[in-house]
Amino acid sequence: MDTTSIRVAVVGGGNMGGAIVRGMASGNLIKPDHITVSDINETNLLLFKDFDPAIRTTRSNTEAIENADVVVIAVKPWLVGVVAEEIRKKINYKKQILVSIAAGVDFKALASQFHDEAAIFRIIPNTAIEVLQSVSVVSSYKATQQQEELIKAIFSELGKVFFVPENQLGAFTSLSSCGIAYAFRYIRAAMEGGVEMGIYPSVAKAVILQTLRGAVELLESAGTHPESEIDKVTTPGGITIKGLNEMEAHGFTNAVIKGLKASHSK
Repeated sequence: MDTTSIRVAVVGGGNMGGAIVRGMASGNLIKPDHITVSDINETNLLLFKDFDPAIRTTRSNTEAIENADVVVIAVKPWLVGVVAEEIRKKINYKKQILVSIAAGVDFKALASQFHDEAAIFRIIPNTAIEVLQSVSVVSSYKATQQQEELIKAIFSELGKVFFVPENQLGAFTSLSSCGIAYAFRYIRAAMEGGVEMGIYPSVAKAVILQTLRGAVELLESAGTHPESEIDKVTTPGGITIKGLNEMEAHGFTNAVIKGLKASHSK
């Protein structure tokens, strides 16, 4: 699919909106000068120009969406209604696709705030979208197959895309969008353990990151279950099984499951 002529507007240049803009500008599918980002904060806009001068910036949301094929609403959930009030009459719903990354704002609310006949996508990415390694979970509303293919193509360059029913978005948000924070917390904990054992923090971090990278590569290349890979390194009476048992004694698996379920918005 040829996306070189596609123009994208991102309304909101905060953490996630900014990550999306930088990710798209770093890829090959969307030209940087075909990306427009709007934000009320002039400092945020200047940072985009520092990243890539070709990115278009404006403080006007209505100006940002002019001529855009895809309009990404990247504001906090409680601001979606405010943005909709400002731009909904300026959108050409027959030609422009709406994408919302506002967690918890469902299609029913989005359709009422914008237009019932709008083609709308809800996408839950994570912050790794900036380095083209996001998980983007997608649901669609009144979108054609061609529109779905376009959105899939755009976001596939920014990581992996999973289309799911809207009622599963909450669970996937816990697993991926919140989940990246849980992964960072494990890395931090492992670094602290390494420091306690006498390893410099920077070295511990490098070792942990490579260990996780290797674990991911093993699972993806072999297609195995994590437990089968664990079995390969847990020799009877060995140190690995002692460490695993100690972690489980302190609730490792249970803590992970409970954390995911606690962040699951239904």
